[in-house]
Amino acid sequence: QVQLVESGGGLVQAGGSLRLSCAASRTIFSINKLGWYRQAPGRQRELVARISSGDSTNYAEFVKGRFTISRDNAKNTVYLQMNSLKPEDTAVYYCWANYLGLASWGQGTQVTVSS
Repeated sequence: QVQLVESGGGLVQAGGSLRLSCAASRTIFSINKLGWYRQAPGRQRELVARISSGDSTNYAEFVKGRFTISRDNAKNTVYLQMNSLKPEDTAVYYCWANYLGLASWGQGTQVTVSS
């Protein structure tokens, strides 16, 4: 498995930006799929964005044009740049990795967007 540690969450006003980081315990060059999910109170965890080893990406409809996922293999880190944040983006954001068919999750980082 892969150990994942998120950082970068916090409180921001609507329209603001945050960048989340996810540091992996092993080289992410060998990890085909990485991504970010989120879970708001009373709701199921949902996909936000994913990135493959070939840098192909896919996004949930509700973040397209606002969020950008990227990976830095040299730093073993995945990022989620979040712009034009809305109150409905408030959630705990989790980093995810699929390595050799096994899923790993970070502990989550809270993002709160005030109106």
